[in-house]
Amino acid sequence: MPGKAQEILLINYEEEVKKCRTQEDLLGENGLIKRILKDALEKILEAEMQEYMGRNKHERTDEEDPNYRNGYRQKAVRSSAGEFEIDIPRDRQSGFEPKVIENYQSNCGEFDKKIVSMYAKGMTVRDIQAQVKEMYGVDISPDFISHVTDKVMEAVNDVR
Repeated sequence: MPGKAQEILLINYEEEVKKCRTQEDLLGENGLIKRILKDALEKILEAEMQEYMGRNKHERTDEEDPNYRNGYRQKAVRSSAGEFEIDIPRDRQSGFEPKVIENYQSNCGEFDKKIVSMYAKGMTVRDIQAQVKEMYGVDISPDFISHVTDKVMEAVNDVR
C-alpha cells in the first residue's frame, strides 16, 4: 500500500477541462469528474483530521501523551462517477473517524453530486453548513467549513 508523503496533488481544472475532447475524458476511468471528486474528498478529509487533532498538520504539542498523524490508508469508494481510491488520514491512537466517508462506508451516495455543485455555485459557509446538515444530519462548525474552503481556495489560487 503506497503511502502519501506528498501533499494532495492540485488539479489545474482550467487546463484539464481544455483537454477534455470526449465523454471518456470527462467521465471515463481516469476522467476529470473522478479526479475532481477524489480531490474534493481528500481535501475535506484533511480538514476533518485538522479539526479532530486541534492543530495544523505539522504542528507539535506539549502534552505528555500526544496524538499525532500517522500517514494514510487507502479506501475504495464507489460514486456515480465509478469506483476510485482515496487516501484517508490516520492518527496514532486510531481515534479519527471521518464524517464525509465513514469508516465502514464505501459508497459516497449523493455526496459526489452535491460537493461538485457546492464548489461550482460558490456557496457561503452558512449555505454549505445547511447543505451538510441536510445531507448527513450532522452539525459542523463554521471553523470546519472554513478549513475546507481555505484548502479549496489555496488550490484555486495555485491554479491561477
